[in-house]
Amino acid sequence: MAVIGFIGSGNIGQVIARQAIASGHDVVMSNSRGPHTLTRLIDALGPRARAATSEQAGAAGDLVVVAIPFRNVLQIPVQPLAGKIVIDANNYFAPRDGQVPAIDNGDTAASEMLAAHLTATRVVKAFNAIMAAHIIEHARPPGTPRRRAIPIAGDDDQAKRAVTEFIDQIGFDVVDAGPLVDGRSIDPMDAWGPVLDADALRAAMASRTQH
Repeated sequence: MAVIGFIGSGNIGQVIARQAIASGHDVVMSNSRGPHTLTRLIDALGPRARAATSEQAGAAGDLVVVAIPFRNVLQIPVQPLAGKIVIDANNYFAPRDGQVPAIDNGDTAASEMLAAHLTATRVVKAFNAIMAAHIIEHARPPGTPRRRAIPIAGDDDQAKRAVTEFIDQIGFDVVDAGPLVDGRSIDPMDAWGPVLDADALRAAMASRTQH
């Protein structure tokens, strides 16, 4: 079992952490306000959880989940994440994050900008096209017929395999959307993603890219 570090402990981070713990992993939670503000969350998550700074959570994680508003990604500590696999659960949302012309113009994708900041990491975009509550409500054991699938994107095949394994453990099938630049196609899908199994999600994504 792995240690999952979390940079960001809002709704999406919390539900992924709950599913990770249910699958036997330990979690290290952090936020921008400091470990002392996470006492109630850690008590709720139980003995497999502990609070830390962002630097400590990044250093501790075998996988690191980044789940903070996109406008704050340049504040993520770089050195503690060197060599790590980072799951990017962020979405660029201009009314909240401010306009980013390079993204708006299609020159780059949000996850590519995170990867450019975290130069020595392997970034995989995931959990961007699913509502936080559905990560609990729709999770099903591996092999369940018509199990919900979620899309991922990334440039490193080994990292994508590790993230796929983790997502499978916590309740979902995975559809590979391609490299990080193609992550814009799941950013997010149809207002937080259709509830589809893997075959149907592949078909929906193929249809999207043709339009």
